[in-house]
Amino acid sequence: MRHYEIILMIHPDQSEQVPAMLERYKGMIVAGGGHVHRVEDWGRRQLVYLINRLSKAHYLCINIEANQTVMAELEHAFKFNDAVLRHLTVSKKKAETGPSSMMKTVEREDVRRSQPVEHQV
Repeated sequence: MRHYEIILMIHPDQSEQVPAMLERYKGMIVAGGGHVHRVEDWGRRQLVYLINRLSKAHYLCINIEANQTVMAELEHAFKFNDAVLRHLTVSKKKAETGPSSMMKTVEREDVRRSQPVEHQV
């Protein structure tokens, strides 16, 4: 089995459906004998350019270990799911379980937003 990193851009109106979609995809991976090593929900982010007249998308990053049959099934599911705007699958040499650099950025933004704003006089 090979290791993969999958990035999904999901329609922002479907953000409430993300947990259910994620469970369905994880179920497909586990049913095919694969393993899910890491799941990161990066939330809604601004797009660099418009996709289907949308300026934002909900991002997910999933690191998995799966065989080619499971990957073909996942790619097919992504292609025919209208909520998935774009998807990218990258083959990795080993399983990545630590937080990605994007997740560290998301966490820093969350901390910055939660701190009270101090005004200088």
